[in-house]
Amino acid sequence: MGEDEHVATDLADVSGATYTYLLNGQAPDGNWTGLFQPGERIRLRLINGSAMSYFDFRIPGLKLTVVAADGQNVEPVQVDEVRLAVAETLDVIVEPDGSQDAYTLFAQAMDRSGYARGTLAVREGLQAPVPSPDPRPELSMEDMGHGDHSDHGQAAPAPAQGHDAHAGHGDHGAMDHEQMNHAAMGHGSSGDGMQAHPASETDNPLVDMQTMMPVPKLDDPGIGLRDNGRRVLTYADLRSAFADPDGREPGRTIELHLTGHMERFAWSFDGIPFADAEPIRLKYGERVRFVLVNDTMMHHPIHLHGLWSDLEDEHGNFQVRKHTIDMPPGSKRSYRVTADALGRWAYHCHMLMHMDLGMFREVHVEEAANVTSAPEQEHPHDH
Repeated sequence: MGEDEHVATDLADVSGATYTYLLNGQAPDGNWTGLFQPGERIRLRLINGSAMSYFDFRIPGLKLTVVAADGQNVEPVQVDEVRLAVAETLDVIVEPDGSQDAYTLFAQAMDRSGYARGTLAVREGLQAPVPSPDPRPELSMEDMGHGDHSDHGQAAPAPAQGHDAHAGHGDHGAMDHEQMNHAAMGHGSSGDGMQAHPASETDNPLVDMQTMMPVPKLDDPGIGLRDNGRRVLTYADLRSAFADPDGREPGRTIELHLTGHMERFAWSFDGIPFADAEPIRLKYGERVRFVLVNDTMMHHPIHLHGLWSDLEDEHGNFQVRKHTIDMPPGSKRSYRVTADALGRWAYHCHMLMHMDLGMFREVHVEEAANVTSAPEQEHPHDH
């Protein structure tokens, strides 16, 4: 297989050739069935409980009204199909109109190598037609952040005026000389508009690619879901049914790059695997902006234990509260975190193998007196 072909089609690390995709523990032939009475409104909680698979879910013949994301209420939005990253949850309401006794619950893997399926029915023993999986999609250079995203692109989110956009990964608030050196460390964008990168990625045998033109992609349905004739949920559709629970602008920004090497199957933040990484230290009570840049050709669902992740829109405004943020290839997204729970918290990609092989950090939320400045702590290999 040629390199270009490998890059274009390698959407999943483990496919249906290995996995049997399950719905509530049942294989497709098991036909898991949920019963309803004609005329009922049904709330379904969709949970991607898999280890390594993204699913695109729909119920042919029924609209899905999304009312919650990651357990948090959102403004209702009606769609035909939703993509669920690993660990994400969505609550949807469906309203069978009595024209059918059975509907297929259809969740195809993102790489189209198989599907999970079940049935909504008025009685046991029924099933509806099962769709064929969609054609297998291929990644483009644009998908990987190396080209023009004019069809679905947005400007990268800008931190609020008056805050250091590159405050790094420790407590740099009192260290002006370190703040000035962040351009050399590669955070943010360079003068020509191209994405800059941490010095720890340079000449790093664990990093095989970098994105040059990442964008938020909040209004992008995602690879394999664009222009498929169905209304597909995007992150831009998700808006919390409440205002920003904190209300403060972040006091500093922490930028992290999602990095990897496909052939070596190595995964990390900033090219530094967990075994070599220092903890990210937050002061108890502070509000911090995290900016993630996906330098790889794979999706990464990023999950911070113990603290909520408040996703920002392309203008840096609060949009939706989540516990898991999907990071498509070539994307750059930002979210706010309030450090309101003391302790040591896991922060990782929720793809099991990516997490186990290095895309993992510890976040320490400590009393302010215990947090010391550590300007180089995220880049121990810079020198």
